[in-house]
Amino acid sequence: MPYTAEAFQNEFLALGATEVNAIVTVASSGAEGGRRTAGATEIIIVDCSGSMMAEGRMAAARQAAKAAVNCIDDGVRFAIIAGVSTAQQLFPAPGELAVATPESRARAVGAIDRLQANGGTAIGAWLRLAGQLFAQRPGDIAHAILLTDGENGEYQGYLESVLAEIGGSFTCDCRGVGTNWTVSELRKVAAAMLGTVDIVARPQDLTVAFEQMMTAAMGKTAADVQLKVWTPVNSTVRFVKQVEPQVADLTGKRVADGPRAGRYPLGSWGSESRDYHVCVDVTAGAAGDEMLAARVSVVEGDVVHAQTLVRAVWTEDSALSTRINRQVAHYTGQAELAEAIQQGIEARKAGDDRTATLKFGRAAQLAHESGNKATEELLATVVDIEDAATGTVRLRRKVDAADEMALDTRSTKTVRVGRAQ
Repeated sequence: MPYTAEAFQNEFLALGATEVNAIVTVASSGAEGGRRTAGATEIIIVDCSGSMMAEGRMAAARQAAKAAVNCIDDGVRFAIIAGVSTAQQLFPAPGELAVATPESRARAVGAIDRLQANGGTAIGAWLRLAGQLFAQRPGDIAHAILLTDGENGEYQGYLESVLAEIGGSFTCDCRGVGTNWTVSELRKVAAAMLGTVDIVARPQDLTVAFEQMMTAAMGKTAADVQLKVWTPVNSTVRFVKQVEPQVADLTGKRVADGPRAGRYPLGSWGSESRDYHVCVDVTAGAAGDEMLAARVSVVEGDVVHAQTLVRAVWTEDSALSTRINRQVAHYTGQAELAEAIQQGIEARKAGDDRTATLKFGRAAQLAHESGNKATEELLATVVDIEDAATGTVRLRRKVDAADEMALDTRSTKTVRVGRAQ
């Protein structure tokens, strides 16, 4: 599976400087002929709690789940979990995985028609059952869709313990329907499972959302790609973050690979490109000193697909050392943008209008500067943007809950340097 890796940085550092930054762009053209290099397993988890009866959400969820099943390729293993106060496997028989064929998809669609809204919300239990089913197929491209409309009802700490146990063992894309669920809760799940989180405000939009997620999943051709970062003696990795297509901090997911290297999970891959911000702390050098600050590799198991180098050169020439690399500056701004939005939302909820105005103003400024039009438009549903260039905004007295949740969930979506949305 052909990969490329390319580092963008200003390698020149001022005397005394010890921080090296680079944006590493990883691209893959996908497996030859679009064939998977591993098997694939899909699990659809549908919240069937009592609240799903409201606003036609249960009927819409049934339609969406059926549409997703019909997007599953022949030969892919799959299962459907009905999420209530416990996790109940709806299809196939408990503990089993079906193989996708026209016949098995038709049986699954029939089973989905039996879904009824009745019970509570137990996201940890749902994910644990999914993890047990995925464990039957080690090495598969493992992906789940999780739909909920409410807050988790399990005892405090249970969901976190499940995520600590199974985090990263499969990808989980989370969707909240309506406005009675908690963004931070689903974001926690998505972050642990290398997935995405978003709002589907209107039940009638669930089918399109499910089809898009399943179609994207069917395009994945490699199961477990990793970024391996090697650093020399007296150098340490400060952080590794995905910065495009969305911000995701991978630093805490590091797994040591020998004394000087660590691996960071990138999840499953198809034909796509992503950007990562690698920050390394080094020992300061003298004028003219050069060093290899990091070697960054794209790996699957023992196979190295691509490699790029991050360098450091110390100079007395301030014209060189103060030049900020365009990619590094852009993505530093995109990460700040996501943080400013989330802090603005928290401040607004807490009644701190002054902080909320400052944070949303900074967010509007950053979105404008980086050409992130989608985020700028979302901001405009929560504040009146009087001058995006200077970050001058006014809080709106009345904000639709769905608009605020859309801004929150999509705050981590970024745009590539020079690319308009």
